[in-house]
Amino acid sequence: MRIIERLDEIAGEYEALYCDLWGCLHDGVRAFPEAVDALARFKARGGAVILLTNSPRPRASVVRQLDGLGVPREVYDTVISSGDAAQDALVRGMFGSKVYHLGPERDLVFFEREDGSPVPVERVALEEAEAIVCTGLFDDRTETPEDYRATILYGVNKGLKLLCANPDIVVDVGDKRIYCAGAIAQAYTEAGGESFYFGKPHAPIYALARRWLEAAGYDGGPRAILVVGDGIHTDIAGAIGEDLDSVFVTGGLAAAETGTSGDAGPDANLLDTFLKKARLTPSAVIPYLR
Repeated sequence: MRIIERLDEIAGEYEALYCDLWGCLHDGVRAFPEAVDALARFKARGGAVILLTNSPRPRASVVRQLDGLGVPREVYDTVISSGDAAQDALVRGMFGSKVYHLGPERDLVFFEREDGSPVPVERVALEEAEAIVCTGLFDDRTETPEDYRATILYGVNKGLKLLCANPDIVVDVGDKRIYCAGAIAQAYTEAGGESFYFGKPHAPIYALARRWLEAAGYDGGPRAILVVGDGIHTDIAGAIGEDLDSVFVTGGLAAAETGTSGDAGPDANLLDTFLKKARLTPSAVIPYLR
């Protein structure tokens, strides 16, 4: 495992980049200028940049969000989201025709196709549902999974499947850490329910990315793709599961655990302890995407 300072040190070995968003390219409030420049340089070499995100929103909605955060469209080729993969499963009827939506109102775009037409399911009350679609918490600024104990127990007792549109457990929005849909799904499974995941580190989102690469004319062989992310159990675990090389960004979710702050870090001993606990080893480590 190499510790690098800049992506350029290894970028020339790859023809495609799967790049995470939150914690790598932006913090939910603003884009990171050095990360934007790193993607621009990768594309300038002729590489493909796929933004691979566990956002529960479909691609078009994520692109609009990136526009608002100041990420130029010319530094990436496409966005592939957990929402895209999960929506595909919903359209194929894997969760029935009547679902209960657990998530904030801003995620209602999950139930719209890219052309604006509705996904062929009906949103109903929990008591009428054939399955639960979880895109997040209703109020992720104040709530925790414990606030959903009654909903979780009801769904488990009724044998309802739970579609998790965002496998992330937590994410940092600015300097505030909030719970994501993955935390609800984790609690649902622990209570005895059945949760289904479509984003990182699970296979469906990578299958969509491969399809895009093939259609764009890239070889897409395992050693031609580099994964960049700050989620050890999502980005890095997913890369290892797909037999892809990876760069772990320590200055995101694991900044405190790895001693990464400003220009300092990662601390070698803290990093070693962190990776041993996770039982995962990335191909390389970088403090921040730059």
